Amino acid sequence: MAGPTVEQITSAVAEIERLVGDATQRLGRWSDLYRHMRFSQGHDWHDIAEFDWPSVRADIDAAAFADTDPLPIPDIDLGHAASGQLTGQATSALAWDKLTPEGFERLLFDLLRHIPEYQNVQWLSHTKAPDRGRDLSLDRTLNDSTGSSRNERVIVQAKHWLKTTVNVRAVSETVAEMKLWGPPVVRGLIIATSGRFSSDAMKWVEDHNERGDLPYIEMWPENRLQVLLARNPGLAVAHGLR
Repeated sequence: MAGPTVEQITSAVAEIERLVGDATQRLGRWSDLYRHMRFSQGHDWHDIAEFDWPSVRADIDAAAFADTDPLPIPDIDLGHAASGQLTGQATSALAWDKLTPEGFERLLFDLLRHIPEYQNVQWLSHTKAPDRGRDLSLDRTLNDSTGSSRNERVIVQAKHWLKTTVNVRAVSETVAEMKLWGPPVVRGLIIATSGRFSSDAMKWVEDHNERGDLPYIEMWPENRLQVLLARNPGLAVAHGLR
């Protein structure tokens, strides 16, 4: 599914992320919401309406008032009571065109280091070097409810593609290059782009992951990076994206 309504919803979710930043505790189905918006099939939007959004909205409502905030009074129209009116919306779009390919990799390096589960983040090679599909690497810690944990090796490929979507060929070639790596075995691959993925590429990745083939592929298009940077607004400013 695509069209103005889908774009409006995606933009609204990005605006919410921009507003709440890192102050909101995320107990709801945020990751499911983004995954379903990315694939955007009919059943995905059904799950968004029935499951994802209600749980996410509960987090938003919980963050609307701090413990010390006064309770809202329904009988008073605060809009009329206010001395002025706020107009417009929170800015969410990022100025990706201000980044060079090297600047995009540097942004990813800084962003990955701000994610608690990611350790030993490394910037592996010079931009545009023959790097066999690897730009950055990290160790990701996976925990479960029993208290056990394990680490896995993850490679990150940066594609600062503003005018071209990441297609099937680009993804499959990257996966083929991953086989030249090791040890240790690379179990995860993140393809991060300042643009978007083609529908064929998304289907290819979905089929690849469903088969359980290594590495497990994560797609980080522009809107997902936008969400992550909304939680770390200082990075967007430091890299000149706002």
